[in-house]
Amino acid sequence: MDQRVKRSELKCFNDFLNTLENWWEEITNYFVQRENSGFVEGFNNKLKVLKRRCYGLFNREHLFQQIYLDLEGYRLYAG
Repeated sequence: MDQRVKRSELKCFNDFLNTLENWWEEITNYFVQRENSGFVEGFNNKLKVLKRRCYGLFNREHLFQQIYLDLEGYRLYAG
């Protein structure tokens, strides 16, 4: 299929074909092993949001308390 697209000389698919070619192994690994980095990306996003919320907090201990509360506190104090 990709050879037919290349022969057609349609330039709008070049970026897509390059991405597919460069990441083919990683893309197909998801379907074979069902592994992804969703947990790590979600965790990193939580920390980035927390850093923005804690802007101006200068005490490192308070920052880590806030991280712990955001990640575990709701589970601990919810019921």
